Formats: sequence, structure tokens, C-alpha cells
Amino acid sequence: MIRASLEADFAEVWLEGEISNLRAPGSGHLYCTLKDQTSQIRAVIFRSVAVRLRFGLEEGLHVVVRGRLSVYEPRGEYQVILDHLEPKGRGALQLAFEQLKRRLETEGLFDGKRKRPLPALPRTVGIVTSPTGAAVRDLITVLQRRCPILRIIIAPVQVQGTGSAEQITAAIQALNRPGVVDVIIVGRGGGSLEDLWSFNEEAVVRAIAGSRVPIVSAVGHETDVTLADFAADVRAPTPSAAAEMVAPVLTEIIERLDMLTARCRQAMTSLCLAQHQRLDLLLARLDNIRFRILKEAQRVDYAVAGMREAIRARLKQAVVNVQAWTRALMSKSPAHQVCRDLVLVPQLQSRLIAAVNHGLTRKAEQTHAYLGRLNGLSPLAILHRGYGILETMPGRQVIRDAGQVSVGEEILARLARGQIRCSVEEVKLDSSV
Repeated sequence: MIRASLEADFAEVWLEGEISNLRAPGSGHLYCTLKDQTSQIRAVIFRSVAVRLRFGLEEGLHVVVRGRLSVYEPRGEYQVILDHLEPKGRGALQLAFEQLKRRLETEGLFDGKRKRPLPALPRTVGIVTSPTGAAVRDLITVLQRRCPILRIIIAPVQVQGTGSAEQITAAIQALNRPGVVDVIIVGRGGGSLEDLWSFNEEAVVRAIAGSRVPIVSAVGHETDVTLADFAADVRAPTPSAAAEMVAPVLTEIIERLDMLTARCRQAMTSLCLAQHQRLDLLLARLDNIRFRILKEAQRVDYAVAGMREAIRARLKQAVVNVQAWTRALMSKSPAHQVCRDLVLVPQLQSRLIAAVNHGLTRKAEQTHAYLGRLNGLSPLAILHRGYGILETMPGRQVIRDAGQVSVGEEILARLARGQIRCSVEEVKLDSSV
């Protein structure tokens, strides 16, 4: 009942305020709050209305809106359902123009570094415009007047109204096929901002910026500015000026070619004359060279004959030297010395054997003498004469003094053959020591 009462009493309201709390969920609906210095109210823009907005909503934007009051029953909140919005103090189209210009400029679509120069001598020109407007007649007239041999391809499109942006975009893409045209003119006659709006559409601007063929923008009059002008490689103030930029004057080209042809002919004539004089000089010098060649050939013949005689003499002397060196080598041959020295080998062998035997005998006698002396000094030899060596049992120390042992202690006696374990029964010390 509350919703029905509000919708009946407030079926159409106009409000002016500032947008805040703007939300854009995936459903496509827009939600915001309209406020002024003293009050605020919730507002909703359904998707069917949002897609028709010429400009984008943003926080802080001052707008004038029309709608109807209703109640959102799940939360018990009243809100305004908007069906029309426009910026306060500025038209919707002007705001949309500025917003889109800022966004595309940030992406670099208007950067001067990516703009290309127009071809100096194009063969084919593509024109994207209305086939019935004054702009196409002006373009064709100027192009044919300046360069009658220029090939012109017209891509007819709508330049305003619904669907015009899509047609312009498709025409630019079609003319961008390889080998179709050398340069493209996109334009139309003058008009209001609404009439020229097709050339501010984002699709058209991106098609112009992405074109592989240089594009001249000729939209409206000199005072008219569109986003297509910023994206194009060159902006022309009018369609006629665009045609003058694109098409060279054929008569001027022919005159310049005639002048260049005459200069080339004169240069070639001068060059041929100079080369002919040079050839005559070379031919005169050639006779002198031929005579010098004959004289040098005669000298070569004499030199060859002298070389042959010198080689024969050198070969004869070399043969004589080889024979002398052969006789000298034969006299110094090691085979003669070997045969001569083999006679001395048996004598040297017998003398070597006698010297070796004598040395061995002498060394054997010395060895026997050293062995006898060692046996005489060896303790084992003393043991063989009946003596023994006494040692203490725990430490195996040689006993040299009777004071080293005591009665009852066991000692070890080492003999020449074997050992005897003894027990001390009496110790007598030598008082004379």
C-alpha cells in the first residue's frame, strides 16, 4: 500500500543533485545516492536505461534527473527509479565527448609518434562518406581536377543516425585490406554536435587509430572538432582541403618530370662526350702500350734463353758434386770401421773375464776374513765356549752384578743351545769391588 501510494502521488519527479556511492554490479543496473547540502535519496537506473546513456556516471557529477518514486520492499526503503539523466550546465554529448577523449588519450590513441606521413604519389584513394552529400562531390571534383589519373574508391556509409558508426567502422576495415588503397579520406559536411556524433563513437576512433593505411580526417568545417580528428594521421579543415592534401597536381608533376628528363638528357650527353674523349685518349695510349709490350716480350725471350743455359750449368756442377760426395761418404762408411774393430773384441773379452775373476776372488777372501772377525766378537761364539748369559725374570735385564738379585728370586740362564730357569739360593757379593 505504501509503494502504490508513493508511485501514484509521485509518478514523475525532477531532481537536481550530486551523485555519490555509485555502484555498478554485473547485472548492468546502476545504484547511487543523489544528495545536496541538506538531504539525500537513493536512486536506481535499470540496465535498459543505463545502456542508452551518452556519458558515463562518476562520483561528484552534478546532474538533473527525472523519475518516479517507489519503495524497495525487502528493506523498506524508498528510492527514485530514474529514466532520464543529463549533466547540470553541460550537455550529455559534450560530457561524453570529454570523458571518451580523456580515456582514449590515456591509452595513447592520439599520440603523435604513431601518426604516419601521407604517400607522395598515391595511385588509389579510398573515400568513406555519404554517397549523396555535398562532401563526396567536392572530394571527387578536387581529386579529378588535381590528378585525373587517380583511382577513386568510394565506400558509401551513413554519416549520422542509428547504425552509422558501425557502417563507418566496417568501411575503414574493408579499405584496409592489402593492396586496395594507398590513403583513406574519412569525412562529411558540417553539422551540429549531434549530427557529427558518429565520428566521436569509440568504435570509429579505434578503427581509425588501428588502420594500416594513412587516414585523413575531414569531418565538418574548420571549427568542428571530433575524436576522429585526433586519431587520424592528418586532419583537414574541410573535405576539399583533404583532397588537396592527398592528390598531387598532375600538371605540376608532368612539368617537373619534363624538367628532370631534360636535365637527365643533358647530363647523359655531357657524360657520353666526356667518356668518348677519354676513350680516344686511352686508344692513343694503347698504341704506345702495344709497342712497349713487344719490347718487353723480346726481353722475356732473352731472359728465358739465359735461364735455360744457367740451369744446365748448375745441373752439370751438381752432378759432379754429388759424385765427389758419394766417394767421400763411402770412404767414411761405418761398415769399414766396424770390420776393423771386430778383431779386437775377443782380446778385450778375455781380458775382461780375467779381471772380473780376480776381483771376485779378492772380494771372497775379504769376506771370509770379516766373517771370522765377526764370529770372534759375537756373544753367541762365547756361549759356544761354555759360557751363559743370566737375565732377570720379570724385566729380562742382563745380570752383571750379584747385587741385582736376591735369595729365592728366579733368574733365566741363556746357553748356546736352550735356556735354564734357576732359583737363587745364596748371593755372595765381591767385597773387592
